[in-house]
Amino acid sequence: MVRDKVRIRFRKGGELRLVSHHGLIRCFERMLRGANLRFHAPEGCSPKPRLVFALSLGLGIVGQQEVVELELNEQLPPSEILQRLAEQAPSGLELLQIGRVDPKSTAQVRQVCYRIPIPLDKQAELPERIASLLANPHCWVERTRPQPRRLDVRGYIRDLHLRDEMLEMDLEVTPQGTARPDEILRLLGLGELLSDGAVLERSKLELLDENLPKQANACC
Repeated sequence: MVRDKVRIRFRKGGELRLVSHHGLIRCFERMLRGANLRFHAPEGCSPKPRLVFALSLGLGIVGQQEVVELELNEQLPPSEILQRLAEQAPSGLELLQIGRVDPKSTAQVRQVCYRIPIPLDKQAELPERIASLLANPHCWVERTRPQPRRLDVRGYIRDLHLRDEMLEMDLEVTPQGTARPDEILRLLGLGELLSDGAVLERSKLELLDENLPKQANACC
């Protein structure tokens, strides 16, 4: 029986950004076992903790305010849970805050913001490209997964702007989906940035049932 459920905000950076989503799940599983927390797990011969991430993070992306929820079979002070997990956290994983939530609730994302540095030689023309894209009623992209299709992502784009030499992409997340940052970059003629080594970060992940911490409000 689930006795408690907590929601944790964490940062994923450094070399850990190169770990896949499945690798991150295994990382949290090891942390839970190392912290000796009585986690809730479905019955089976090899029980695993029930971990729910609000939104998976693409490989290589830094996550500044990510969210994971976990269920426990015991009730402990949230501060103690955070401390015990933090002692087991690997380099690149920083636990920021914790809060108790209703066991029946589930984190639902409504908005995200991505940031990427823009080279100096591309900054002068970018505001005009942004204005042109935002003025367009449609932004069509081609997706290959899970099956090839053509998709209009304009309705997911809340705002785009250049600030402090960084392109910030403020995007809606809905049950039907969202736009992807690499798609926005290609629409702006910046598709080569990622292949050239620029590091993308998700600076904001805003949920339906909570206000984002002030320090993470980089794109509002």
